[in-house]
Amino acid sequence: VQLQASGGGLVQAGGSLRLSCAASGRTLSRYGMGWFRQAPGKEREFVAAMTYSGSNTYYADSVKGRFTISRDNAKNTVYLQMNSLKPEDTAVYYCAGRQTYSSGSYYLPGNYPYWGQGTLVTVSS
Repeated sequence: VQLQASGGGLVQAGGSLRLSCAASGRTLSRYGMGWFRQAPGKEREFVAAMTYSGSNTYYADSVKGRFTISRDNAKNTVYLQMNSLKPEDTAVYYCAGRQTYSSGSYYLPGNYPYWGQGTLVTVSS
């Protein structure tokens, strides 16, 4: 599956953005999906994830209550709605996919074999 992330940009603190991750080549309904981010000089970190069925979602403590992951299987797209953005949310955001039969934590980037190219989110203070 090929993943294409989009929707990043410059926003003021307190604002909102919605990131999209469009898939091609395979139907997303068969994949667990995650969002990760990487700030300059830092390691890639987990943001949010959703099982292939959508029945379970996972969030990093730093974004819980502010970010929401969702999916539209008809559009083969996964979203990350980001509200109440903070300057510390500034990073390149990546979407990632894993097959339904994959095991291992949704929180670890190494458990996702498929990655989009990243989209930059900049939050100004």
